[in-house]
Amino acid sequence: MKKILTLVCVSALGGLLTLGGYKLFVEKEHTQIAKNEKTQLPVYVPTSTSNTLLTNTERPDLITAANKTIDAVVHVKNTQINRRPQTWGDIFSNRQIERKQLAGAGSGVIISPDGHIITNNHVIKGAVEISITLNDNKTYLAELVGTDAKNDIALLKIHTEDILPFVTFGDSDATQIGEWVLAVGNPFNLTSTVTAGIISAKSRDLSGGQSFIQTDAAVNPGNSGGALVNINGELVGINTAISSQTGTYVGYSFALPSNIARKIVEDIMEFGDVQNGILGVTGLALNSEAAEELKVDITEGFYVSGIEEKSGADLAGISEGDIIRKLDNVEINKFSDLSGYLKTKSPNDVVNVEVLRGNNIKNISVTLTNKEDLYVEFMDMQLRDIPLKAKQKYPELQKGVMISQNRNPYFYNKVGLREGYVITAINDIKVESIEDINALKAKYNDEDFFKSLNKLEFLDGSLEKKEILFR
Repeated sequence: MKKILTLVCVSALGGLLTLGGYKLFVEKEHTQIAKNEKTQLPVYVPTSTSNTLLTNTERPDLITAANKTIDAVVHVKNTQINRRPQTWGDIFSNRQIERKQLAGAGSGVIISPDGHIITNNHVIKGAVEISITLNDNKTYLAELVGTDAKNDIALLKIHTEDILPFVTFGDSDATQIGEWVLAVGNPFNLTSTVTAGIISAKSRDLSGGQSFIQTDAAVNPGNSGGALVNINGELVGINTAISSQTGTYVGYSFALPSNIARKIVEDIMEFGDVQNGILGVTGLALNSEAAEELKVDITEGFYVSGIEEKSGADLAGISEGDIIRKLDNVEINKFSDLSGYLKTKSPNDVVNVEVLRGNNIKNISVTLTNKEDLYVEFMDMQLRDIPLKAKQKYPELQKGVMISQNRNPYFYNKVGLREGYVITAINDIKVESIEDINALKAKYNDEDFFKSLNKLEFLDGSLEKKEILFR
């Protein structure tokens, strides 16, 4: 019995010693570790648990838009005259045989029930015959009503007693980035093709002053001149170009906004050509680098560095150093915003210009000037009279026409004509003002004049007299 009691007491004592050691050493260590863990706060990553799948009622109704559009988009074929020898006898006798040949094809959009069709100028350029095939396979010869090569738009007309399906114009200014759109056309001669995408950017400038809608709807050769429509089936753009190193679609396509296209078409119908209303300002779009150089605090807007004499901006009181922030309700963040909106306007239209002058916002009403009153387009150059300020500053600059834009690659790269140079004579004919250029335009078209060009005299940027002989 004593042995049993002794064993129990020893066991109890061992248990007490073990428990005491645990409390003293092990639990204390664990408690310290727990304290260290509390000093490291947990990291939470924001996560949405909502269902992002659209219901059937929320999905865009692309079927309705396609049905409204597909019958109003046509296949445009460009037939040209091919002149070349057909036999060995033709080669030896240097005979050129004329033969009609299909030169290209694209798309077009019927915009009126009586058969007016809008397409790209490059689709029908050089054509001696333009044929239109409707979605029901009926074919017509089209009349060329007019073109605007600068904006790559052409207006055609087919004559039929049928009332044709057509697409109504939408408001391209109201489109938004992320909005669903359809591109309808005839890529690779695959007629009546519909592709879908979203608007991925607006006011995209591809070639100096242009303003395109950028989409990711697939567009390929043959889509040019086709329709870009919103989910209501309204025309918001004319598909015009792709950005590609291969010549086929790689993810980006570009459409001329419908507001610009509609204005061009209305001008061609009413006047026979495009009437351009301009503010009459020169300058640059702001960014961080330009803002730092100009010592201004904002990085968006159009900085006015010059005012054209007798222009609407000049008469309304816009000043050098003003920063244009808005035209009417359209925000101006870059040059293509400015130029794109003005292309929807006509001479004598009044626009409200919001400018930042110093630290003050001013709203100025400007009556747009007819571009032809200030500039003349000739040989892919934009020419103007020498500004009064330049005449006052430099006695040498009293007669001639100043180059404000040069889009002629030959004159720019080979001859070296730059903006600001002054043309003083052409083929030994003195040039004193744009009236002399208008006289040349009335006598020659650009192609005939270029063939007859043999001598050009001008003043370069250092006012040094230069002479170029072409023969």
